[in-house]
Amino acid sequence: MSRLPALRRAAVREWGPLCATVRRGLAGRWVRALALTLTAVALTATVQVVQNQGWGYRPVQSLGAVRAEDPLWLALLRTPLSLFVPALDLPVWGALAQILLVFGIAEVCLGRWRTLAVAYVATLAGTLYARIGVALGPGTFPGLPASDAQVVDTGPSAAVVGLAVYVCHRQRAWFTGALVVLAMVVEVLVKDNLAGREHLTAIAAVLVVCGVREWLGRRSGARDPGAGGSGALQGLGDGGSGTRSGAPPMRSWNFRRGPTQRTSWW
Repeated sequence: MSRLPALRRAAVREWGPLCATVRRGLAGRWVRALALTLTAVALTATVQVVQNQGWGYRPVQSLGAVRAEDPLWLALLRTPLSLFVPALDLPVWGALAQILLVFGIAEVCLGRWRTLAVAYVATLAGTLYARIGVALGPGTFPGLPASDAQVVDTGPSAAVVGLAVYVCHRQRAWFTGALVVLAMVVEVLVKDNLAGREHLTAIAAVLVVCGVREWLGRRSGARDPGAGGSGALQGLGDGGSGTRSGAPPMRSWNFRRGPTQRTSWW
């Protein structure tokens, strides 16, 4: 029993700011705050139904199935829809639940367009890795067998993994982010296939984006003589909200006194 307060404090440190951000973002908005997420869920479900019809499989493959053997220009044209093409050999409810949870949290925390941008960065990273891996061949660690050139990319899963890591970084949920990365590493160790490697590539690409943001933030803070002051950075960011990213200030949570506001630069 003595461990419960410590565990509760750890949980509050890990998820308190994230929960506070989500609660503020959803307050009084709900459907409007989740417009992108609900559209993504509906589109993925529709694509799943269509591609399982005799008349629908070929059009979905022609418009949204990306393979390493495809010409690059064709793969890039198919990428926007490929994000919503679930794997045929996996239950679609799993993909829909992942999109609803991760896209929903990301849309509330990051905003609609930033969520979409991070999702496509992760998806494109996986798609480009498949082409490079096949070109390198199975003789090297990042290389892939030639047969993987005919395998369809991961669909929404790479975007989900990338968004999860990005949100954890923004909200400073380090333990949760580490668990996501560890789970993807274990996935590759247990079953080394193209999907698992694309997930790791998506994570690597998002971590690079996070690192660049941190570096730019430190440079900006070094150039600003008032950095760290109480009001020197007011008005910076996307929406002039007083944070560099434009995201609302994060809050730590105290169960007795309620939310306590603190500024977050990311």
